[in-house]
Amino acid sequence: MNLTAESVWDNCLDFIKDNIQPQAYKTWFEPIKSIKLTDNALSIQVPSKFFYEWLEEHYVKLLKVALRRELGENAKLIYIIKMENTYGNKQPFTEKIPSSNRANLQPQELDVPVKKKSPELKNPFIIPGIRNIKIESQLNPNYNFDNFLEGDSNRLARSAGMAVANKPGGTSFNPLLIFGGVGLGKTHLAHAIGVEIKDKHPDKTVLYISAEKFTQQYIESVKKNTRNDFIHFYQLIDVLIIDDVQFFSGKSGTQDVFFHIFNHLHQNGKQVILTSDKAPVDMQDIEQRLLSRFKWGLSAELQNPDYETRISILNNKLYRDGVEMPEEIIEYVAQNIKTNVRELEGAVISLIAQSSFNKKEVTLDLAKQIVEKFVKNTKREVSIDYIQKVISDYFQMDVETLQSKTRKRHIVQARQLAMFFAKKYTKASLASIGSQIGKRDHATVLHACKTVDNLGETDKQFKKYIEDLTKKFAQ
Repeated sequence: MNLTAESVWDNCLDFIKDNIQPQAYKTWFEPIKSIKLTDNALSIQVPSKFFYEWLEEHYVKLLKVALRRELGENAKLIYIIKMENTYGNKQPFTEKIPSSNRANLQPQELDVPVKKKSPELKNPFIIPGIRNIKIESQLNPNYNFDNFLEGDSNRLARSAGMAVANKPGGTSFNPLLIFGGVGLGKTHLAHAIGVEIKDKHPDKTVLYISAEKFTQQYIESVKKNTRNDFIHFYQLIDVLIIDDVQFFSGKSGTQDVFFHIFNHLHQNGKQVILTSDKAPVDMQDIEQRLLSRFKWGLSAELQNPDYETRISILNNKLYRDGVEMPEEIIEYVAQNIKTNVRELEGAVISLIAQSSFNKKEVTLDLAKQIVEKFVKNTKREVSIDYIQKVISDYFQMDVETLQSKTRKRHIVQARQLAMFFAKKYTKASLASIGSQIGKRDHATVLHACKTVDNLGETDKQFKKYIEDLTKKFAQ
């Protein structure tokens, strides 16, 4: 039997899948591609240097066993790192080589930082005229890793955050971009990384700032003709954390100045951490040169917490507040508030407040009243699975048909409607919607949404489909 790179790697994956958690397999092994097989050496392509480092640190033994089962004791694994421009050290079992498209990562525009005019820096956080004063980090110590509980929904982002905190500027995930919906813990995690860095590396200058405040400061510096001082100040920072970076959308001046600051920090081995409510691929009105830099490191998504994680969050909150609550009430809250950690904690705070202020016992009835208010006040979240089921039922087909590769007109239209409503009713990224609705890419989802908009205006029957389905989702 002729062995091929694909068949060897597929057999390795079958073995690996049986020996690790499904989530870990999906995160760390599904993105890998087999490239070639030469004698006993298998070459695989990994998406980034970060992947290579993570696999070497956590899964090298498993990889070794899997590959030796296929290729014998002298088996060798060669990593080809996609879009990478550095050589790594060869290891006894594995080695890392750059891919031929490494030029893709070369920065197209690198501006020389503005020359320093005076030793005194006018900036938002230190008093002008006083040198060597400590820059306040603006971090909230209550947001730390101890109370950022790990679950399947946040494992990648949390692990990457811990790695950055241990070695700021010294890992492949620079920048680290954390993205996800409202209330899932982006700001908490960003602060936690900063707090941990301050604890482990007290000599590092860490600064947390919202993108909105950064923009206001920049506008102020332009008015006062102190733009150079503004740039100098931010170039002093060792770890820059910018929250809600999607706020830069459409603000070309702010994007331009951040581009210069980012380049300087990155070139000098400083760490940049960003949060956003969207993945880079979904950001509108952000310059391409900036988006390409956002993609240099790691983009890690925070997803809706699963039931077990929600239970852990509630128990942790009660423990920190020194409050005991019956298990059935905790379970009821966790079952009914599914999409938002902030609301989950808010419901518990309301229960504690009602109980202590009104001298009421915390009962299931009280929990139902509180949860009802939270659920009612929240725009009802609809899952992508639910959307596909409703649309499949409406068009009298099964979900498998909806997701299939067929180009039959009525099935294509049903699939496009599913993508349209997923974008409308969920906070999932376009890439995430595409992968869940028949393994399509984000460009297909974007095209589907435009098609549905156009047909809704020009086709009466199609307009009725949209109206009928909208009513179903509003129920």
